[in-house]
Amino acid sequence: MNKRDIIVIGGSTGSLTVLKELVKSLPADLPAAIFIVWHIAPNSPGILPEVLERFGKLPAENARDGQKIEMGHIYVAPPDHHLLIENSHVKVSKGPKENRFRPAVDPLFRSAAAAYRSRVIGVILSGGLDDGVAGLWTVKEFGGTAIVQDLLDAENPSMPLNARKRVEVDYSVPGNELADLLIRLCNEEVEEKKQPMTKKSGKTDVEISIAGGDDALLKGVLELGAPSYFTCPECHGVLVEIMEGKNIRFRCHTGHAYSSGTLLSEISESVEDTLWSSIRAIDENIMLLKHLSSHLQEQDAELAGIYEQEASRIYERSQKVREAVVEVTKPPVETGSL
Repeated sequence: MNKRDIIVIGGSTGSLTVLKELVKSLPADLPAAIFIVWHIAPNSPGILPEVLERFGKLPAENARDGQKIEMGHIYVAPPDHHLLIENSHVKVSKGPKENRFRPAVDPLFRSAAAAYRSRVIGVILSGGLDDGVAGLWTVKEFGGTAIVQDLLDAENPSMPLNARKRVEVDYSVPGNELADLLIRLCNEEVEEKKQPMTKKSGKTDVEISIAGGDDALLKGVLELGAPSYFTCPECHGVLVEIMEGKNIRFRCHTGHAYSSGTLLSEISESVEDTLWSSIRAIDENIMLLKHLSSHLQEQDAELAGIYEQEASRIYERSQKVREAVVEVTKPPVETGSL
């Protein structure tokens, strides 16, 4: 019998408060190692470990590639790097972004599940969209325990909400109860899942390798799913569609990965950028006509008048285009679910 001694935590907007409260309540002799992915900008100074050490009793640091895992330690994904777990060591890489992020939650959870199976506790905290859903699903598939922050307690409930909708979550708790739950789970014995999941394990290994920086095409990324009609927003490669339980996600041949929610968000932003570029081009046309009209007033009043009329005509039509663009790019009405 094993004990749960690998805790992986993912969060974004609104999760820092919970993380500080969590480490404050954890004992110095916690019989588990904690790994954290917190969505941060690539140029961030990476001071989360210092913050966590200031509030708690456990040593915390930005993970280093090849570092040996020690119980009672906190390992944080450094800025612009994925954090992976490989057989008693950590791996830090600059593999392709997943869900627009590096570090991303899914690679950490996926690698922990493959390496430690039922010994893993996966925790999804406050944050936008749905990074972490696929990773938490893998944690459950390999026999681990799935926890999400209570939706009413989360500053941004999208990440825990999407996890609850697509993964059989074991616990949903407010941030101030998370430490007690983790302490209890770490001290319980857990039975190892006996049946090896060869097909699932093989696909998971491919995705872990990609996140680690290996060549996605050579590793067999195109075998992960059927080709879709969509292209990668980052590199414009064809995306394969991956089905996992209730979850649909996508990955391109260079390795970029997207949840369905993130892909929709990326495509919507691209559409908006294109539409506003059209408005910009129309405005530049109007400004040029007005500029030429003003310049020609004394030299060719008739031509100047034609330019002025044309500018007015385009302006009137452009208002209809602008109204249409504003209507198309309005955010969806909140319905209480994603």
